[in-house]
Amino acid sequence: MHRVLTTLEEEGYVRKDEMTHRYRLGLSVLSLGGILMSNLEIYREGQHLLEAFANRFDEAVHLAVLEGRHTVYVSKIESTHPVKILTHLGRKNPLHCTSSGKVILAYQSEEMIEEVIRLGLARCTRTTITEPETFLNHLQQIRERGYAVSEGELREGISSVAVPVRDYTRHVIGAVTVVGPTQRFTPQKIQVFAKQLIHVGREISTRLGYYDRRR
Repeated sequence: MHRVLTTLEEEGYVRKDEMTHRYRLGLSVLSLGGILMSNLEIYREGQHLLEAFANRFDEAVHLAVLEGRHTVYVSKIESTHPVKILTHLGRKNPLHCTSSGKVILAYQSEEMIEEVIRLGLARCTRTTITEPETFLNHLQQIRERGYAVSEGELREGISSVAVPVRDYTRHVIGAVTVVGPTQRFTPQKIQVFAKQLIHVGREISTRLGYYDRRR
């Protein structure tokens, strides 16, 4: 519990009273209402699909949206495995080293991609991509295959797979991502997850009014 509270304090969601040593809500909580309200439709249309995926594969699955230069989780379905993934609703993650962030960023404007690179590709682990040219090539690969993978790029031992979600304007506004311990994310499992997530992402996008003109 102390570790959870420390994380929440770092993110500004709780504040510790130095006199009483009790915790109270922080100002960052105010942003959650706006984020959830503005993304209520994607939450509503995606929730039952996330539940079906989690029930089938028994892995934690999230719905993330773009918020500034970060992704924010607006929905989470936990797995039943003893090893839980320490993520929470409203958590902000960087774009360059998470599967949800990379798959969203890959479909943004060149200007935004250049800005993210200019602000710095901070190294979080030994597998984080920090070289701009390599990162740009990586984003191109994501666009070509339609999904992104992060293997320990944000946290050691944690891997994830994500696919884009589009709205009626055809813009990528979010991502569906499955997250779990790297030892469970074998190359074969990653392919299975990616294939199924692509169907989930397309279904949510269709429900949001997206129409694929190529089909």
